[in-house]
Amino acid sequence: MGRRNITHVYDFILMGLTDSVEIRLILFTLFLLIYLITVLGNVGMILIIHLDPQLHTPMYFFLSHLSFLDLSYSSVITPKTLDNLLTSKKNISYLNCFSQMYFFVFLGATECFLLSSMAYDRYAAICNPLHYPVVMSTRRCCSLVFGSYLIGFVDTSVNVLCLSRLHFCNSKIIYHFFCDGPAILALSCTDTHDIEIIIFISAGSTLMVSLITISVSYVSILSTILKITSTSGKQKAFSTCASHLLGVTIFYGTMIFTYLKPSTSYSLGKNQVASVFYSIVIPMLNPLIYSLRNKEVKNAPNRVMKNRKGSK
Repeated sequence: MGRRNITHVYDFILMGLTDSVEIRLILFTLFLLIYLITVLGNVGMILIIHLDPQLHTPMYFFLSHLSFLDLSYSSVITPKTLDNLLTSKKNISYLNCFSQMYFFVFLGATECFLLSSMAYDRYAAICNPLHYPVVMSTRRCCSLVFGSYLIGFVDTSVNVLCLSRLHFCNSKIIYHFFCDGPAILALSCTDTHDIEIIIFISAGSTLMVSLITISVSYVSILSTILKITSTSGKQKAFSTCASHLLGVTIFYGTMIFTYLKPSTSYSLGKNQVASVFYSIVIPMLNPLIYSLRNKEVKNAPNRVMKNRKGSK
Protein backbone atom coordinates (compact mmCIF):
# COMPACT_ATOMS: atom_id res chain seq x y z
CA MET A 1 0.00 0.00 0.00
CA GLY A 2 2.87 2.35 0.81
CA ARG A 3 4.33 1.88 -2.65
CA ARG A 4 0.99 2.45 -4.37
CA ASN A 5 0.64 5.82 -2.66
CA ILE A 6 4.06 6.93 -3.90
CA THR A 7 3.54 8.71 -7.22
CA HIS A 8 5.69 10.89 -9.40
CA VAL A 9 5.29 14.62 -8.78
CA TYR A 10 5.95 16.73 -11.86
CA ASP A 11 5.21 20.11 -10.36
CA PHE A 12 4.61 21.85 -7.05
CA ILE A 13 2.36 24.66 -5.88
CA LEU A 14 4.02 27.52 -4.00
CA MET A 15 1.47 28.90 -1.56
CA GLY A 16 3.41 32.15 -1.14
CA LEU A 17 3.22 34.58 1.74
CA THR A 18 -0.48 35.47 1.84
CA ASP A 19 -3.82 34.96 0.07
CA SER A 20 -4.93 38.57 0.59
CA VAL A 21 -4.92 40.50 -2.71
CA GLU A 22 -4.30 43.83 -0.97
CA ILE A 23 -1.33 42.52 1.04
CA ARG A 24 0.08 40.80 -2.06
CA LEU A 25 0.05 44.10 -3.96
CA ILE A 26 1.79 45.85 -1.07
CA LEU A 27 4.42 43.09 -0.84
CA PHE A 28 4.88 43.14 -4.63
CA THR A 29 5.61 46.88 -4.58
CA LEU A 30 7.93 46.54 -1.59
CA PHE A 31 9.86 43.54 -2.97
CA LEU A 32 10.14 45.12 -6.42
CA LEU A 33 11.63 48.27 -4.88
CA ILE A 34 14.04 46.18 -2.79
CA TYR A 35 15.05 44.13 -5.83
CA LEU A 36 15.72 47.24 -7.95
CA ILE A 37 17.89 48.69 -5.17
CA THR A 38 19.65 45.31 -4.88
CA VAL A 39 20.43 45.19 -8.61
CA LEU A 40 21.54 48.83 -8.80
CA GLY A 41 23.56 48.62 -5.57
CA ASN A 42 25.42 45.42 -6.38
CA VAL A 43 25.99 46.16 -10.07
CA GLY A 44 27.15 49.65 -9.09
CA MET A 45 29.55 48.18 -6.51
CA ILE A 46 31.04 45.78 -9.06
CA LEU A 47 31.47 48.54 -11.67
CA ILE A 48 33.04 51.01 -9.22
CA ILE A 49 35.53 48.43 -7.97
CA HIS A 50 36.39 47.47 -11.55
CA LEU A 51 36.79 51.07 -12.79
CA ASP A 52 38.67 52.60 -9.84
CA PRO A 53 42.35 51.51 -9.69
CA GLN A 54 42.55 52.51 -6.01
CA LEU A 55 40.04 49.77 -5.21
CA HIS A 56 42.09 47.03 -6.87
CA THR A 57 43.05 45.52 -3.52
CA PRO A 58 42.25 42.13 -1.92
CA MET A 59 39.45 43.55 0.25
CA TYR A 60 37.58 45.01 -2.71
CA PHE A 61 38.33 41.97 -4.85
CA PHE A 62 36.41 39.89 -2.30
CA LEU A 63 33.74 42.57 -2.03
CA SER A 64 33.12 42.50 -5.80
CA HIS A 65 32.51 38.74 -5.58
CA LEU A 66 30.22 39.27 -2.58
CA SER A 67 28.20 41.72 -4.68
CA PHE A 68 28.03 39.19 -7.51
CA LEU A 69 26.80 36.49 -5.10
CA ASP A 70 24.20 38.82 -3.55
CA LEU A 71 22.94 39.85 -6.99
CA SER A 72 22.68 36.21 -8.12
CA TYR A 73 21.28 35.10 -4.74
CA SER A 74 18.44 37.61 -4.93
CA SER A 75 17.76 36.92 -8.62
CA VAL A 76 17.21 33.23 -7.93
CA ILE A 77 14.32 33.96 -5.54
CA THR A 78 12.85 37.44 -6.05
CA PRO A 79 11.63 37.37 -9.71
CA LYS A 80 9.61 34.18 -9.13
CA THR A 81 8.27 35.60 -5.86
CA LEU A 82 7.19 38.79 -7.65
CA ASP A 83 5.47 36.73 -10.34
CA ASN A 84 3.58 34.71 -7.74
CA LEU A 85 2.49 37.86 -5.89
CA LEU A 86 1.20 39.51 -9.05
CA THR A 87 -0.53 36.52 -10.67
CA SER A 88 -2.62 33.62 -9.44
CA LYS A 89 -0.30 31.12 -11.15
CA LYS A 90 1.62 29.43 -8.34
CA ASN A 91 2.83 26.29 -10.08
CA ILE A 92 6.53 25.54 -10.38
CA SER A 93 7.85 22.47 -12.17
CA TYR A 94 9.81 19.81 -10.32
CA LEU A 95 12.95 20.66 -12.33
CA ASN A 96 12.60 24.43 -11.79
CA CYS A 97 11.92 23.92 -8.09
CA PHE A 98 15.07 21.88 -7.53
CA SER A 99 17.09 24.18 -9.81
CA GLN A 100 15.98 27.16 -7.72
CA MET A 101 16.86 25.32 -4.52
CA TYR A 102 20.24 24.22 -5.93
CA PHE A 103 21.41 27.68 -6.92
CA PHE A 104 20.02 29.20 -3.73
CA VAL A 105 21.96 26.76 -1.53
CA PHE A 106 25.06 26.96 -3.75
CA LEU A 107 25.22 30.76 -3.61
CA GLY A 108 24.48 30.80 0.13
CA ALA A 109 27.17 28.22 0.95
CA THR A 110 29.67 30.03 -1.29
CA GLU A 111 28.91 33.31 0.48
CA CYS A 112 29.62 31.66 3.85
CA PHE A 113 33.17 30.81 2.82
CA LEU A 114 33.67 34.09 0.98
CA LEU A 115 32.82 35.92 4.21
CA SER A 116 35.42 33.71 5.93
CA SER A 117 37.98 34.74 3.32
CA MET A 118 37.12 38.38 3.91
CA ALA A 119 37.62 37.91 7.66
CA TYR A 120 41.02 36.31 7.01
CA ASP A 121 41.91 39.26 4.79
CA ARG A 122 41.07 41.72 7.57
CA TYR A 123 43.09 39.59 10.02
CA ALA A 124 46.13 39.72 7.70
CA ALA A 125 45.75 43.47 7.15
CA ILE A 126 45.46 44.41 10.84
CA CYS A 127 47.50 41.72 12.61
CA ASN A 128 50.29 41.34 10.02
CA PRO A 129 50.36 44.64 8.11
CA LEU A 130 54.04 44.36 7.07
CA HIS A 131 53.51 40.94 5.49
CA TYR A 132 50.05 41.74 4.11
CA PRO A 133 51.07 42.16 0.42
CA VAL A 134 52.82 38.78 0.53
CA VAL A 135 50.16 36.94 2.55
CA MET A 136 47.26 38.25 0.44
CA SER A 137 48.90 37.94 -2.96
CA THR A 138 46.80 37.85 -6.13
CA ARG A 139 47.27 34.09 -6.33
CA ARG A 140 46.15 33.60 -2.70
CA CYS A 141 43.06 35.77 -3.23
CA CYS A 142 42.06 33.89 -6.38
CA SER A 143 42.59 30.56 -4.60
CA LEU A 144 40.35 31.63 -1.69
CA VAL A 145 37.58 32.74 -4.04
CA PHE A 146 37.84 29.60 -6.17
CA GLY A 147 37.85 27.47 -3.02
CA SER A 148 34.69 29.20 -1.79
CA TYR A 149 32.85 28.36 -5.02
CA LEU A 150 34.19 24.79 -5.04
CA ILE A 151 33.16 24.06 -1.43
CA GLY A 152 29.77 25.63 -2.11
CA PHE A 153 29.32 23.36 -5.13
CA VAL A 154 30.24 20.19 -3.22
CA ASP A 155 28.10 21.09 -0.20
CA THR A 156 25.10 21.92 -2.39
CA SER A 157 25.42 18.75 -4.47
CA VAL A 158 25.21 16.63 -1.30
CA ASN A 159 22.15 18.52 0.00
CA VAL A 160 20.14 18.59 -3.23
CA LEU A 161 21.02 14.98 -4.12
CA CYS A 162 19.60 13.87 -0.76
CA LEU A 163 16.44 15.93 -1.22
CA SER A 164 15.93 14.63 -4.77
CA ARG A 165 15.57 11.11 -3.32
CA LEU A 166 12.47 12.07 -1.34
CA HIS A 167 9.01 10.78 -2.27
CA PHE A 168 6.08 13.19 -2.16
CA CYS A 169 3.09 10.87 -2.80
CA ASN A 170 0.23 13.16 -3.78
CA SER A 171 1.64 16.09 -1.82
CA LYS A 172 2.29 19.07 -4.12
CA ILE A 173 1.66 22.13 -1.96
CA ILE A 174 4.78 23.88 -0.64
CA TYR A 175 3.83 26.21 2.22
CA HIS A 176 6.51 28.71 1.36
CA PHE A 177 7.23 31.39 -1.26
CA PHE A 178 10.18 29.49 -2.78
CA CYS A 179 11.61 25.97 -2.88
CA ASP A 180 13.46 25.83 0.42
CA GLY A 181 14.98 22.71 1.97
CA PRO A 182 12.96 22.62 5.23
CA ALA A 183 9.71 23.20 3.31
CA ILE A 184 10.54 20.34 0.92
CA LEU A 185 11.38 18.04 3.83
CA ALA A 186 8.09 18.90 5.54
CA LEU A 187 6.25 17.99 2.31
CA SER A 188 7.67 14.46 2.01
CA CYS A 189 5.45 11.50 2.93
CA THR A 190 8.38 9.16 3.61
CA ASP A 191 10.79 8.91 6.53
CA THR A 192 13.27 11.79 6.27
CA HIS A 193 15.33 11.06 9.40
CA ASP A 194 18.49 9.87 7.64
CA ILE A 195 18.33 12.65 5.05
CA GLU A 196 17.81 15.25 7.78
CA ILE A 197 20.95 14.03 9.57
CA ILE A 198 23.05 14.21 6.39
CA ILE A 199 21.77 17.69 5.51
CA PHE A 200 22.17 18.88 9.10
CA ILE A 201 25.79 17.68 9.19
CA SER A 202 26.52 19.16 5.76
CA ALA A 203 24.86 22.53 6.37
CA GLY A 204 26.06 22.64 9.98
CA SER A 205 29.65 21.97 8.93
CA THR A 206 29.50 24.76 6.35
CA LEU A 207 28.12 27.26 8.82
CA MET A 208 30.28 26.22 11.74
CA VAL A 209 33.61 25.98 9.89
CA SER A 210 33.13 29.38 8.27
CA LEU A 211 31.81 30.88 11.52
CA ILE A 212 34.75 29.53 13.53
CA THR A 213 37.17 30.96 10.96
CA ILE A 214 35.49 34.34 11.23
CA SER A 215 35.38 34.20 15.05
CA VAL A 216 39.07 33.28 15.39
CA SER A 217 40.01 36.02 12.92
CA TYR A 218 38.05 38.67 14.79
CA VAL A 219 39.29 37.59 18.22
CA SER A 220 42.83 38.10 16.91
CA ILE A 221 41.80 41.42 15.32
CA LEU A 222 40.20 42.66 18.54
CA SER A 223 43.26 41.63 20.55
CA THR A 224 45.52 43.56 18.15
CA ILE A 225 43.26 46.65 18.16
CA LEU A 226 43.25 46.77 21.98
CA LYS A 227 47.06 46.90 21.94
CA ILE A 228 47.04 50.05 19.78
CA THR A 229 47.81 53.03 22.00
CA SER A 230 46.33 55.91 19.98
CA THR A 231 42.55 56.41 19.89
CA SER A 232 42.61 57.42 16.22
CA GLY A 233 44.58 54.27 15.39
CA LYS A 234 42.01 52.10 17.14
CA GLN A 235 39.12 53.82 15.34
CA LYS A 236 40.81 53.46 11.95
CA ALA A 237 41.59 49.78 12.53
CA PHE A 238 38.08 49.00 13.75
CA SER A 239 36.40 50.93 10.91
CA THR A 240 38.11 48.70 8.33
CA CYS A 241 36.29 45.62 9.63
CA ALA A 242 33.11 47.06 11.22
CA SER A 243 31.09 46.81 7.99
CA HIS A 244 32.13 43.21 7.41
CA LEU A 245 31.32 42.28 11.00
CA LEU A 246 27.84 43.81 10.70
CA GLY A 247 27.18 41.98 7.42
CA VAL A 248 28.37 38.68 8.94
CA THR A 249 26.15 39.09 12.03
CA ILE A 250 23.00 39.69 9.97
CA PHE A 251 23.72 36.90 7.47
CA TYR A 252 24.67 34.18 9.95
CA GLY A 253 21.99 35.13 12.47
CA THR A 254 19.13 34.39 10.06
CA MET A 255 20.86 31.35 8.51
CA ILE A 256 21.44 29.63 11.87
CA PHE A 257 17.88 30.44 13.01
CA THR A 258 16.42 28.87 9.87
CA TYR A 259 18.57 25.83 9.12
CA LEU A 260 20.31 24.55 12.26
CA LYS A 261 17.21 23.00 13.78
CA PRO A 262 15.22 19.80 13.14
CA SER A 263 12.16 19.80 10.87
CA THR A 264 9.95 18.95 13.87
CA SER A 265 10.44 22.53 15.04
CA TYR A 266 9.67 23.94 11.59
CA SER A 267 7.48 27.01 11.96
CA LEU A 268 5.96 28.38 8.75
CA GLY A 269 5.48 31.94 9.95
CA LYS A 270 8.88 32.37 11.60
CA ASN A 271 10.74 30.66 8.75
CA GLN A 272 9.04 32.80 6.13
CA VAL A 273 9.97 36.02 7.93
CA ALA A 274 13.59 34.87 8.30
CA SER A 275 13.63 33.68 4.67
CA VAL A 276 12.37 37.03 3.38
CA PHE A 277 15.11 38.72 5.35
CA TYR A 278 18.10 36.67 4.17
CA SER A 279 16.93 35.95 0.60
CA ILE A 280 15.51 39.37 -0.37
CA VAL A 281 16.54 42.02 2.17
CA ILE A 282 20.19 41.11 2.98
CA PRO A 283 21.36 41.23 -0.68
CA MET A 284 20.11 44.83 -0.71
CA LEU A 285 21.72 45.71 2.64
CA ASN A 286 25.25 44.50 1.87
CA PRO A 287 26.14 47.13 -0.77
CA LEU A 288 24.61 49.82 1.46
CA ILE A 289 26.57 48.63 4.51
CA TYR A 290 29.88 48.47 2.66
CA SER A 291 29.43 51.73 0.75
CA LEU A 292 27.90 54.04 3.37
CA ARG A 293 30.49 53.08 6.00
CA ASN A 294 33.47 53.19 3.64
CA LYS A 295 35.06 56.48 2.56
CA GLU A 296 37.05 54.80 -0.22
CA VAL A 297 33.88 53.48 -1.86
CA LYS A 298 31.97 56.74 -1.35
CA ASN A 299 34.78 58.73 -2.99
CA ALA A 300 35.29 56.21 -5.81
CA PRO A 301 32.62 57.61 -8.21
CA ASN A 302 34.25 61.06 -8.08
CA ARG A 303 37.69 59.56 -8.75
CA VAL A 304 36.33 57.55 -11.68
CA MET A 305 34.70 60.66 -13.19
CA LYS A 306 37.89 62.70 -12.76
CA ASN A 307 39.99 59.95 -14.35
CA ARG A 308 37.62 59.75 -17.29
CA LYS A 309 37.64 63.53 -17.77
CA GLY A 310 41.43 63.58 -17.50
CA SER A 311 41.79 60.86 -20.14
CA LYS A 312 39.78 62.88 -22.69
